[in-house]
Amino acid sequence: MSNTEKKIPYKIYLSENDIPKKWYNLRADMKNKPAPLLNPGTGKPLTAEEMSGIFCEELVAQELDDKTPYIDIPQEIQDFYKMYRPAPLVRAYCLEKALGTPAKIYYKFEGNNTSGSHKLNSAIAQAYYAKKQGLKGVTTETGAGQWGTALSMACAYLGLDLKVFMVKVSYEQKPFRREVMRTYGAEVTPSPSMTTEVGKKILAEHPNTTGSLGCAISEAVEVAVTNEGYRYVLGSVLNQVLLHQSVIGLETKAALDKYGVKPDIIIGCAGGGSNLGGLIAPFMGEKLRGEADYRIIAVEPASCPSFTRGVYAYDFCDTGMICPLAKMYTLGSGFIPSANHAGGLRFHGMSTTLSQLYDDGLMEAVAVEQTDVFEAAEKFARIEGILPAPESSHAIKVAMDEALKCKETGEEKTIVFGLTGTGYFDMVAYEKFNDGEMTDYIPTDEDLAKSIATLPKVPGTND
Repeated sequence: MSNTEKKIPYKIYLSENDIPKKWYNLRADMKNKPAPLLNPGTGKPLTAEEMSGIFCEELVAQELDDKTPYIDIPQEIQDFYKMYRPAPLVRAYCLEKALGTPAKIYYKFEGNNTSGSHKLNSAIAQAYYAKKQGLKGVTTETGAGQWGTALSMACAYLGLDLKVFMVKVSYEQKPFRREVMRTYGAEVTPSPSMTTEVGKKILAEHPNTTGSLGCAISEAVEVAVTNEGYRYVLGSVLNQVLLHQSVIGLETKAALDKYGVKPDIIIGCAGGGSNLGGLIAPFMGEKLRGEADYRIIAVEPASCPSFTRGVYAYDFCDTGMICPLAKMYTLGSGFIPSANHAGGLRFHGMSTTLSQLYDDGLMEAVAVEQTDVFEAAEKFARIEGILPAPESSHAIKVAMDEALKCKETGEEKTIVFGLTGTGYFDMVAYEKFNDGEMTDYIPTDEDLAKSIATLPKVPGTND
């Protein structure tokens, strides 16, 4: 270890003044822009007017803006960020030593708030714009519950009503996260449910379903568009969400720059794309502008492998097929993932922005199995002292794999990964792993082909 390296502390803290004052819009630097959302009825790009019936007006503007590189963060949101940001960038000295690797490992820890995850970065922004528009409340879906928890905090802070549809398997597996949402005033319903027309339809077709994010999205959208004074907000996938989450990457880069560190590999878990898109944003921007190069790896569960085994096509973002069509890597909107414990990654598709970057060969993707993920999670917890969320543990698994490759080759690569949150509400999952009851389910080619065959026929795209 050199004298310079010794100066790098275990935790690199930025000051309050270093919290980003602008979000970075990655799409502004993309030569190939993400394909537009389409109206499923006409097959034509959605207009701002059409989208405003579902989303808040200011968020619609952000969703459609692919030219403005930096967008001001309102002062009220900056003030809220100060309660838990800036988040620390940690040098994993203990993990490096345990692995015996010459690699230098850093992780951006986003679990230092009550929601236990990065989701609060976008939740407060979306709730703020809903309040600014004079709405009564918002509806949403949540998988493992991090997004629902974060949004319940934001809505409570701003005095907004919140209705959450929580994927049924997570509702049952993670009762304490559900209760945190209720403590903050949210109404939480297991999805699919008998409270909506689309929920009744899904249950009629799949009476024993454990649910999916696609199902929960359908129900949340239905409630939003049928109740005056409500709009729908989403915790991942959308361009606006990746925009808000860019604070993760901006802080990460500022902390690394403070010590003159340039990463070689950047790794994030990938479900819909919010944390990965936020983490890589400024680094990918440099890559797109030809200023630097990085190896960027998206990690997804083998049970829901949209990047690695999906197709790049227009598809519905929800199982009920009532949402706009998005061009993304998808397994088909009817795909119901197995009841794995990484609830936040159980989405059949991927962000349109990340899908375009992946299709352009600007990033890689790898799928990992659940038991391997929890083995890495427990090892990390015992070494670094943080119990990681199952979602984050996908990134941990691959970061450790890459560090061990450096051990074999002797290369001193610098690895950065996103630790999106803590796993203290995920103890049922850890219990299953510790008791040897956790299993791996990988969908067959036949399973995926059946789902992908149901992709909508969109003239000029999927036909």
